[in-house]
Parts: sequence; structure tokens; C-alpha cells
Amino acid sequence: MIKRRKTKELLIGNVKIGGNAPISVQSMCNTDTRDIKATMNQIDRLTDAGCEIIRLAVLNTDAAAAIKEIVKLSKIPVVADIHFDYRLAIQCINNGVSALRLNPGNIGKREYVEKVVTLAKQQNTPIRIGINAGSLEKKLQSNNDLSLAEKLVSSAEGHIKILEDMNFDKIKISLKSSDVLTTIEAYKLFSEKYDYPLHLGITESGTLKGGLIKSSVGIGSLLSLGIGDTIRVSLTEDPIEEVKAGYAILKSLNLRTRGVNFISCPTCGRTQIDLISLAKKVEDKFKNLDKPITIATMGCPVNGPGEAKHADFGIAGAIGEGYIFKKGEIIARVPESELLDKLEQIIYENLEQ
Repeated sequence: MIKRRKTKELLIGNVKIGGNAPISVQSMCNTDTRDIKATMNQIDRLTDAGCEIIRLAVLNTDAAAAIKEIVKLSKIPVVADIHFDYRLAIQCINNGVSALRLNPGNIGKREYVEKVVTLAKQQNTPIRIGINAGSLEKKLQSNNDLSLAEKLVSSAEGHIKILEDMNFDKIKISLKSSDVLTTIEAYKLFSEKYDYPLHLGITESGTLKGGLIKSSVGIGSLLSLGIGDTIRVSLTEDPIEEVKAGYAILKSLNLRTRGVNFISCPTCGRTQIDLISLAKKVEDKFKNLDKPITIATMGCPVNGPGEAKHADFGIAGAIGEGYIFKKGEIIARVPESELLDKLEQIIYENLEQ
């Protein structure tokens, strides 16, 4: 069992971050925030997929104005992502966002920061300091005495000090790079010095396949060390895939149990069934089943049920037919064309008992 690092607890809307709270899964809309209908459509889809916190880009005053209606309609907490303009931050706090993503050192004069922080205190609005390797301060970029991971931590420390000097500590931190090892090292270094809750992610990780690999390695490595309180898997893809990936990573480490855990064996010379196609069909058939069960798709009856005996239900392929098993015990033998329907029937019959 993973022993999680103890951090301060924050409340983002109705979602607890840090402390003993479950590691939450979040995403970011790729819609134009000013288009309330399109944005809400995406938020609703993400909510149905299990997204627990949603972030929106706020590029101008029109987007900040739209936030007010979106906050009213959204079933999950809304975070405003703001760069440079303190007035947008103030507008979004007044319009009811649950948190800000804002680097205080990037918004100019101290009086501007004070205005944002004063209002954030009044409204109990947490601030995520989001440090990215690609947008470090120039003085850090040119510092050859520090590694990139150390530069990320140093940047975070500078922003934290600005807020702490104003007696503000409702802070969440992210330290992201597109390089996995740099990201891991930065979070490890930060965790040794601070107990602020951490938002994990690999930035600019790439498209679905490559991005999943990078994110799984980076986020998974940190989670296995007990580091991390909320995650976003950043993909060049429909944000729904980010949420699915987030839960899959957490599930693989026994940190969350939303939905079905799918397992399947690699194909080999013993396989006499279209295993690849069948495994995909099984996943698609039960993708919306929100039950913490394991379903296995195995290529042959020689050792399939035995290898997957920990699975709650499963299929083992044979020549033109297959076996349905439950906890390693074969309970049905049916033609290949009927395997999927029979598996569905057996699973739902058992869940209803």
C-alpha cells in the first residue's frame, strides 16, 4: 500500500484537495470560454466521465463575464486560468469561481497582487501556482548553477513568498515540464521542503498514445512515492480521454476504484481467437459500468482462467468458442459469436444479486 505524503487540505468548491482526501481527477476545457453553450456541453460530458474539477482559460473580460453563468450551471468546481491581468482574476472571483490558476509574480505591481489576494481571502478562493519549464523567469533561465528541476522549485518559492508575505496560504502548486525525469525531480525536491498540496501533470506530453505513456510514467512514479493530491493528464486529444487516463493511472496503483478494471493477455501462438478485437469489444461494452470489478479477456483456456483467477469475470478463448469464468472457475462454454452477450448476461445477473 502506498503511504501518501501528508499535505495541507484545501477546499476547491466541494472537492477536498490534500490531507486525507482522495486524489482527484481534473481536466481543462478546450472550448472558447465565451461560448457558454459549447463549454457547458463539454463540462457536462466531462462530469459524466468522472471529472471532479474543471479549469477554463480566461483570455479577456468577455470570457471572465461568461464564467458567471458557467459557474451557476456547472455541477463541478470551476477554476479560472489567468495570466498577467489581475483585473480578470478579480472579475472571476466576483463571478464565483472555486479557485484561480495564477502566478502572482506575473501580474505586475504589488498593489495589483494585493487586490487579488485581499479578495481571494474574503471569498476563500484558493490559488494554484502553476510553474512550467517553458515559462520560467529570465533570471532563472540564465542561471547555469541550477538544474531545470531546481529552477522550477526556485520559481515556485518566489511566487509562494509573495502570497505568504500577504498572509495567504490557500495555495496549491504544480511544477510541470515536458521532460518526465525533470518533472519527477522537481516534485520530489519541493515535497522535501513544503507541505502545500500538489497538482501533478506532465505538460505538453503529446497526443493520445505518446502522451499517455509519458503521463503514466511521470504521474505514476510520483504517486507511487506518495506525492500528489490531484492530477491532470494533459493530452492533445478530447479532454474526456484525460479523465479516463487519470482514473486508469490511479486504479493501477489502487488509489481510486472508479469503473471496471480491464485486463487482457498478450497474443501468442496458442491464441485461436481474435483476441485483440475481442478485448476492445469487452472494454467498449463495459466502459460505462461504474463498478469496482475486474474483467479479463484471455487468449486461451490453457492457463487463461488461472492467470486471471483474481478477476471477477472473464473470457478465455478457444477454437471457434470460448469459456466464461468467474474467479478462475469456468462457468459457461459458448460459441465465439455469443461470448460477449453471454459475458454481459452473467456479469449483470451477478451484480443484481
